[in-house]
Amino acid sequence: MYVQKYYTFDPITSHDEFLLIMKNHVFAKRKGISTVLTTVIILVASVVLGSGVVLYGTSMFQTVAQEQSIDVEGIQIWVNATDPLGDAWGAAGVRNNGDQVLAVDTISVKGTNVPFTSWYFDKDQVRVSAENWQNTFVHEGTGGVGTIMNNSPEVTTSCPVTGVTTIEIDIDGGASNPNDALPTMCLEQGSGPIGLSPGERAVVYFQIPQEKVTTLDAGASTTLKIFAGEAGAPLSTIITNP
Repeated sequence: MYVQKYYTFDPITSHDEFLLIMKNHVFAKRKGISTVLTTVIILVASVVLGSGVVLYGTSMFQTVAQEQSIDVEGIQIWVNATDPLGDAWGAAGVRNNGDQVLAVDTISVKGTNVPFTSWYFDKDQVRVSAENWQNTFVHEGTGGVGTIMNNSPEVTTSCPVTGVTTIEIDIDGGASNPNDALPTMCLEQGSGPIGLSPGERAVVYFQIPQEKVTTLDAGASTTLKIFAGEAGAPLSTIITNP
């Protein structure tokens, strides 16, 4: 039921009372509207900011994933079946498939890092052709004090940088093979990380620290890690005899 209110104004005080009533009435309405609007603004701002954070985080994740990425192919680990101390070598092809320069700085076998001086690599893009990079890497036995034997005898003619090339690998047999079609790879001894521009390939042979892989490990599965900073992942392979 609607009840109408009447205000009686005293001649003396009616003006002041009227202003006070109107002031309270208007301010009360304004206060209610302000609270609602403030709540709506806060909600809208929260949604916008939250969406911005999610989009920014997603964008950053995609950027990092695209910029820092390597592909590792053809991993091999060999152990000399007649050497009880474990004359072991490994090989792998590495390619930078991101969009920024990377440096391959870690090769680890069974939790032990292989020192840079035990790395032997070629990153010449003509010699490390796509066919060489995707092929099965070879081990022709060791010569002397455990150094992997050159697969091709023509070191000075196949590898132009005389005095720098330490190991020469020709996957399809070198000039002695009448069907020789693949370039000879000239491996230089490492002294630090291997820098690769986007799209570049490298082939790395590495001598595993002694006694880390022994003849007893032949035929067993092991973990190999090749990283360029944060890019990379553990890989599993079978240890074989050369």
